[in-house]
Amino acid sequence: MRKLFLFLSLLSTGVFAAPSLDHQVFDSQNQSVSLSEFKGKVVYVDFWASWCGPCRKSFPWMNAMQQKYRDQGLAVVAINLDTDKALAEEFLKQMPAQFSVRFNPEGDVARSFDLLGMPSSFVFNRQGQLVKNHVGFYQDNAADYEQELVSLLKE
Repeated sequence: MRKLFLFLSLLSTGVFAAPSLDHQVFDSQNQSVSLSEFKGKVVYVDFWASWCGPCRKSFPWMNAMQQKYRDQGLAVVAINLDTDKALAEEFLKQMPAQFSVRFNPEGDVARSFDLLGMPSSFVFNRQGQLVKNHVGFYQDNAADYEQELVSLLKE
């Protein structure tokens, strides 16, 4: 129940800024880093949490996309929203990520993206402009998600 309350409070607080790559998050060493480090690439930003069932389905797909399109300029960045990093680390032991993982335990970046569900993904073109977003992860739509990335990588 606490997790649901936290998630709902993330959704309902404050003024929302437009999603962008101009945000600070934490890396695995707890150092503050900017999402702007990925500008110049097609960036697939995915918000996730250890308690999110559909996130377990999206991780293998994100691993496959990162492997397949890394050399063409794709950067997959998964931002964890757990307030307890140990929960995220346990998830990652079960579902290893072969892409960049960042952390936002305060949820301020998630609030600025105005999340409507988990996982939520946001796709930015090479100029850093938001061009697509998705709520949830649906395996039936995986080919469409991939085609969106391929189209952007060709630009």
